[in-house]
Amino acid sequence: MHNAIERLLTSANDIILGKDHKIRLAVCCLLARGHLLIEDIPGVGKTTLAHTLAKLLGLHYQRIQFTSDLLPADILGASVFDSANNNFKFHPGPVFNQMVLADEVNRATPKAQSALLEAMEEGQVTVEGKTYPLPSPFFVIATQNPSHQIGTFPLPESQLDRFLMRIELGYPDPAAERALLAGQSRQQLLEALTVQLPPEQLQAIQQAVLGIHVSPALLDYCQALIHYTRTSPEYPCGLSPRGGLALLRAAKAWAFMHRRDAVLPEDVQAVLAAVAGHRLRAGSSHSEAIVASLLDKVAIH
Repeated sequence: MHNAIERLLTSANDIILGKDHKIRLAVCCLLARGHLLIEDIPGVGKTTLAHTLAKLLGLHYQRIQFTSDLLPADILGASVFDSANNNFKFHPGPVFNQMVLADEVNRATPKAQSALLEAMEEGQVTVEGKTYPLPSPFFVIATQNPSHQIGTFPLPESQLDRFLMRIELGYPDPAAERALLAGQSRQQLLEALTVQLPPEQLQAIQQAVLGIHVSPALLDYCQALIHYTRTSPEYPCGLSPRGGLALLRAAKAWAFMHRRDAVLPEDVQAVLAAVAGHRLRAGSSHSEAIVASLLDKVAIH
């Protein structure tokens, strides 16, 4: 299992250059059965990363371009009258795929954004009073542009809380950018990718992650972090119970990726910024600093 994860990471790093830590966080998010939000300016590889992960995991993949005129039915599907049988037949929308890329999710209206809420939380959608299960595994990877850019609608807190992690890719370093400029087209490299971690093996790893041991002392540390965010005036809104569970799931996945059978405080610290930054309503340029402040003020007992 661990060898397959390493092969996946190596292949992903051949496509997205110089972003090993961000790629590890993205893979950690998927191993923890979570949805991923990638926020950054256009052109830094957000969509390419999502497509790369889908190819390496062998998942059925669908990209939905979010625009201001997108309707919920464009995401979920709709019932269409079948004249041959004299009844309405449901035609599933693009959300009925194992990995869905919600591209530029904050360029759609809140009504269209909300179409993903039930899918992300419960793995199902309800259309015209009937509930339809989504495939398993099911992931949403959403990209969004910074909120100061023209034509964006901010994601509500209820939707932000459904993303296990938020990451930013940023500009490549000079060496990575030189390799990018001198190398092959990313699209050609993407087409040559082969599956490194098939869905059945991914689900086995997800199950193994659940069995990672968490000691009472580690739970004390997690609770202290959560409690501090709720009582400190630094944060307008503390971590919710869902946020606390997300932190623990991500820390388990990070421990598993590093071949440990128990969660250590450094596993929690490694994923805290990605899990808590968007939940604490920290701006994209300040989340790392705010989470670093949180780690400084909450001691490990």
